[in-house]
Amino acid sequence: MSEVVISAKSVGKTFGSGADKVTALDDVSVDIFQNEFFTMLGPSGCGKTTLLRLIGGFEQATSGQILLEGKALNDLPPYKRPINTVFQSYALFPHLTVRQNITFGLEIQGVARKQADDRAEEMLELVRLAQYGDRVPSQLSGGQQQRIALARALAPAPKVLLLDEPLSALDLKLRKEMQVELKRLQTETGITFVFVTHDQEEALAMSDRIAVMKSGEILQIGAPREIYEAPTHRFVADFIGDSNFLVGNLVDNGTGKRAIKLGGGQVIELTQDVSGQRSGEVTVSVRPERLGLVAESKANANQLVGTVSTVIYFGTDTTYQIDLGNDALLTVRMQNGSGAKADFAQGERVGITMSPDSIRVLAD
Repeated sequence: MSEVVISAKSVGKTFGSGADKVTALDDVSVDIFQNEFFTMLGPSGCGKTTLLRLIGGFEQATSGQILLEGKALNDLPPYKRPINTVFQSYALFPHLTVRQNITFGLEIQGVARKQADDRAEEMLELVRLAQYGDRVPSQLSGGQQQRIALARALAPAPKVLLLDEPLSALDLKLRKEMQVELKRLQTETGITFVFVTHDQEEALAMSDRIAVMKSGEILQIGAPREIYEAPTHRFVADFIGDSNFLVGNLVDNGTGKRAIKLGGGQVIELTQDVSGQRSGEVTVSVRPERLGLVAESKANANQLVGTVSTVIYFGTDTTYQIDLGNDALLTVRMQNGSGAKADFAQGERVGITMSPDSIRVLAD
């Protein structure tokens, strides 16, 4: 296990007072490790940027503590923290060259001119813009400006780099390219990156771990695969990727194992450990790509059966919406060219296949 770099201990943050009081963070605790790409993911207003600003020193916690390597940061101003921040806006000095933008902060810290220039050249090499040192920001593309902002922030070799939705202003193609670049920079420098985004795809693509946030709380922390494949809350399953939700009763299947009994009487076996949960009504999720279709005549007694209501061809895969009756729809995504039948027609009756390990029982 890597050493903990940043710790939030029971951190709360409120704005305003009385009837106007707003709780941005509610008793949040999290450890962020050395040399980790850690992402805080959630919708607008969930508290992710507030937590980032508390780590950076731009806001003060109402309660709890922020620790850096075990030492409290609460009373340290931003400029005394070994932490740098890259914001949504590049905030480059338009009248300075690229090289001068990078050396500016170093010289303010008292680094000698020659040493600062050498460091700037190292950073330009790192972000693959060595030939652009004498240009001014207006002569660079948006992606190039973002790389310079990163080079400037990395130049002092901070222990932690905070990134507040730095890719949001870029177009889709460039954003995907920068995702690869950011992960490369984090790996090569060994600096802990704390990244804030509302974009689930960004989070899955770059992160070592993700904290999914909602209404000032962290609902789940885990590796991207864990967050996607084993969500613990309905919000997490719904926010990250596409999910189907079914309501049923948690029951014993007669062999000592737990299962889900749906309203139509079908019983779905579980591999998830739900030994701590009481029997009763629960919500389960299943990803569309973890489902399959067979002709109704091949469906067994425990399989869901429905009618194909919509067929959407996407090239690599085909998405089907299956009407289960009683206004219940299930989305199934099947890869094309896999050898499986993937040409079910609208109006066709089909059975739905699913493996027990694809079913997740969720908290509210």
